[in-house]
Amino acid sequence: MREPAREIAPDSAGPAAPLRPSILDALFAPARGLPGIGPKMAPLIERLLGTPEQPARIVDLLFHLPQGGVARQLKGSIAEAPPGEPVTVGVTVVAHRPPQPGAGRRPHRVLVEDATGDVSLVFFGMPRARVEKMLPLGAHRYVSGRIDLWDGQRQMVHPSRITDEAGLASLPAVEPIYGATEGLTSRAISKLAHAALDRLPVLPEWQDPAWLERHALPPFADALRAEHRPEEAPAPRREDGTPPPRTAARRRLAYDEILASQLALALLRARQRRKPGRRNAGDGQLAGRIEAALPFGLTGAQARAVAEIRADLASDRRMLRLLQGDVGSGKTAVALLAMASAVEAGRQAVLMAPTEILARQHFERLGPMAGPLRLRLMTGRDRAPERRATLNDLAAGAIDILVGTHAVFQDSVVFHDLGLAVVDEQHRFGVHQRLALGAKGEAVDFLVMTATPIPRTLALTFFGDMDVSILDEKPAGRQPIKTLTIPVERIDEVVAGLDRALARGERVYWICPLVAESEFIDLAAAQERFEDLRQHFGAAVGLIHGKMPGPEKDAAMERFAAGETRILVSTTVVEVGVDVREATIMVIEHAERFGLAQLHQLRGRVGRGSAASSCLLLYRGPLGQVARARLEMMRESEDGFRLAEEDLRLRGEGEVLGTRQSGLAAFRLASLETDADLLEAARDDARLVVERDPGLRTARGRALRVLLYLFEREAAIRLLGAG
Repeated sequence: MREPAREIAPDSAGPAAPLRPSILDALFAPARGLPGIGPKMAPLIERLLGTPEQPARIVDLLFHLPQGGVARQLKGSIAEAPPGEPVTVGVTVVAHRPPQPGAGRRPHRVLVEDATGDVSLVFFGMPRARVEKMLPLGAHRYVSGRIDLWDGQRQMVHPSRITDEAGLASLPAVEPIYGATEGLTSRAISKLAHAALDRLPVLPEWQDPAWLERHALPPFADALRAEHRPEEAPAPRREDGTPPPRTAARRRLAYDEILASQLALALLRARQRRKPGRRNAGDGQLAGRIEAALPFGLTGAQARAVAEIRADLASDRRMLRLLQGDVGSGKTAVALLAMASAVEAGRQAVLMAPTEILARQHFERLGPMAGPLRLRLMTGRDRAPERRATLNDLAAGAIDILVGTHAVFQDSVVFHDLGLAVVDEQHRFGVHQRLALGAKGEAVDFLVMTATPIPRTLALTFFGDMDVSILDEKPAGRQPIKTLTIPVERIDEVVAGLDRALARGERVYWICPLVAESEFIDLAAAQERFEDLRQHFGAAVGLIHGKMPGPEKDAAMERFAAGETRILVSTTVVEVGVDVREATIMVIEHAERFGLAQLHQLRGRVGRGSAASSCLLLYRGPLGQVARARLEMMRESEDGFRLAEEDLRLRGEGEVLGTRQSGLAAFRLASLETDADLLEAARDDARLVVERDPGLRTARGRALRVLLYLFEREAAIRLLGAG
């Protein structure tokens, strides 16, 4: 689904963005105005391409590219057809097997054959007379679609095309296959896409001609036409599951979209850098005293990150830095030393976490390390007298560091002099909120932390306006976590092992994918598993999940942290940040359903102390190729950055970050799975453009404005007129 265009910070909003160039009016006209879209088809187009806020437009049709294609020429025989790949085969109709009356949604099956074998054509919800008219007994027909195995038999569900000899001769060389919706066929979408192509205006060339020539890439309009009117069927995925190389047309379109994204980020970065900054670091004595008093020495990676952050704070430029750290790499200590530097300079700092559990944990962890710094916690559930006291002390400068949740966004929260904002788990907040926080002080520096290792390609995509510091070492004393894969049929052995672990005083997380049992998906449910384990272990078992009210979640977590419960059955609400050092065993049920990055985050909830820890991945077979590769990687590696790169390769960018960042547009034409190499070229080009033509006033700059509007990064245009 289309994401809204990325908005820029409230404090960076300059003059209203100029109107979209009239040259694009035809593309942003409603799709329902195209010929062939009547009252019945219009709602289907809206369901497929529109959103509640924005009806489908012609540009949405043009950017809804085919997912594959079926070649007109015959592809071998039924026996030779590769399972799951589109084919066209010539067949003879042998038998009709319609559903019996009263049989519900059973399909109408038609047995067809050629000299090498047979296949069932399967039709759901189609009238018997219509099927028999398309496929009369004894007739020779050509059918296109995917042949799959079901219960050991070959079948083709709802062929994409059924035609006779004359019809085959009139087909296009390749029939594109589009993502469709019920009631709207791929063929109908193809006709509409061709009508949309007829509305495509002549647009200025925004790419560097030498770059296009060097990489043999076609003009934008030619690339769109080539994708919607392919002359060759796309190659299938390779044996290892990786996609085939992209066509030159698709690479051109992907680069256009990536460049629009990187140019918007570069304009944001330039705007941020243009704002006057303030020195937010003193003489280093306070930070030095706190570091000397820490119960551990900084790792090399921590020391390097502290130095990078302090250099930013000491300069008169605004800091916008991402601190990436694998599970247990010590981000909190780095954040504390950064905030101490701001306090040295006579200013205040705020540390914001996405949940009350994490905010409270940060507050309790920082307290013993903070020395003379004055800390205060603010959440949405503070009592009125406490809240008034906090607000008064904050405005008076009697608080050095405020730790809080979304509550700190409220208008009533006024700082005496906010100098540094530390945002934990940035992707849980989004760009709007991060920068709204910057409006609460003068020249506020930003440090954004994430415990989710982010592949370099994603970091460039989603955090391209930031400098990056990476913590890639674990503090001394941390033991490796033993990771085992166990079939779910051996769950009784796992429960018996927990008996022994509890006798040793250990604590256990047990993670389930769902909150309550579903009649549609046979997955373990947290509620059901809690009740099962309660029968065995009694009151030692606790439960926490995302549907519980906040106070109940906090209470359940506090009982587990205090040792009142010893086994915590949970959904992935414990994924990020929650820290119970006595927890040594992590059981993840239906581990094959989780992504690598999420499995790694969950595993990181144990191994926080000095005791040996283990992670048990319970899976239900048979495993698919991707699921098996994912579990094997978990057994082999504890390197979050390596796992994140592998997760990106296996699943694509849509899932790796977990919760999508608010206001960040998803790619529609590009895919980081195949186009990651274009990111750095686009970033370098965008930064060079902003450096040489910051107002986008040259001929290419004006064309690039059209590009920004075309890919709905128009919020970046506002920055061109902002001081």
